[in-house]
Amino acid sequence: METLNAAVIGVGSMGFNHARIYCELKNTELAAVSDPDQKRAEKIAQYFSCKPYSDYMDMLKSEKIDVASIAVPTQYHAKVALDAMESGVNVLVEKPISDSIQDGRKIINSAKKNGVKLMVGHIERFNPAVRKLKELLDEGALGKIFKMHSTRVGSFPRRIRDVGVVVDLAVHDIDIMRYLTGSEVKRVYAEAERRIHTSHEDLLSGLLKFGDESIGVLNVNWLTPEKIREISVLGEKGMFIAKYLTQELWFYENIEVKDEEYTYNDILMGVSEGDIQGIRIKKQEPLRNELEYFIQSVLEKTENHSSGIEGLRALEVAQAMIESTRENRVITL
Repeated sequence: METLNAAVIGVGSMGFNHARIYCELKNTELAAVSDPDQKRAEKIAQYFSCKPYSDYMDMLKSEKIDVASIAVPTQYHAKVALDAMESGVNVLVEKPISDSIQDGRKIINSAKKNGVKLMVGHIERFNPAVRKLKELLDEGALGKIFKMHSTRVGSFPRRIRDVGVVVDLAVHDIDIMRYLTGSEVKRVYAEAERRIHTSHEDLLSGLLKFGDESIGVLNVNWLTPEKIREISVLGEKGMFIAKYLTQELWFYENIEVKDEEYTYNDILMGVSEGDIQGIRIKKQEPLRNELEYFIQSVLEKTENHSSGIEGLRALEVAQAMIESTRENRVITL
């Protein structure tokens, strides 16, 4: 099988892992890494036996690069992605696609113009628990979806200064809810606060209404001492709970209410609870799944389900939520 020359632009914590996986995949070879911090670029390059660059444009001019991961701060996504695609490179840009809808559209248009593949790194789509949940929902295991509730909380990441929790974190959950339902958001309402972050919101409570009439609830912040990443999906036949960090998936059955009178113990336990089933999940690294999928789409010239358009739609909803918090009103999309 053909081997692709890969590069990583921005080798911070996430970029480092992109570089590691490109070295491990059978059909990629890590050719170079780039980071404005020359010492960091050299350290990572030495570790992975590739070439270091402090200027990614020098790298694009000097190396034959087939695919590149862009893991720079969000505010630089557009410029770096455009430069890479104009050099004929297939690009995976970390989520969100950009910090503005206008720049997101520029990235999508550039991919079409230059005939290269574009993928947005919405990594939760590649979590094994989410993959299995999507499969079961598509098979009708839950029936009609009524409501989704997502919790994505943790402590403040001091490395992030250019965006707040809506664009940095909530886009994950917006994207996953769209992905699971196959439905678009038609209106949003949100409340946000800035408690620790110097210039952006760090707490969000959001409400989404989808075209299929399901409701999405977002609980997102950088203020919680414990890191929690999970989503519950409630429907006709019960409820699924997927835990991203541990890759667990549970199904809580909804059975018919009993005809006889309830005892006190029935009330305590929940009178309509049915069986609780743990779904067997083969644990895998989501980023590896994501990069394997990206490389496969490049080699086989196939479309991908985490495309630029998908990334843009998640960003549009996120921006609508920010607008809602500022104007204190429901925003219709």
